[in-house]
Amino acid sequence: MNASTRKQTLVDVQPASYEDATAELEQLVQQLESGQMSLDDTLKSYQRGAGLLRFCREKLQAVEQQIQMLDGTELKPYANDRAPGN
Repeated sequence: MNASTRKQTLVDVQPASYEDATAELEQLVQQLESGQMSLDDTLKSYQRGAGLLRFCREKLQAVEQQIQMLDGTELKPYANDRAPGN
């Protein structure tokens, strides 16, 4: 398998987890921002990033649905500004 075929195949590979997807997205952004990629590699990286973003959104939506089922139909806001000891 040559490098071009391997890169094309990676566009369709699902990440193992949400965390893996976000880590790969961060790497892709760094590579894209470097400006050192060929036009073809830039396009493939953009396509991969779009797929990873879609994967992450689907995972977040699934978690949101699970939370709604556990808490009823209303999502409760997460209060991350609680004072220690509360």
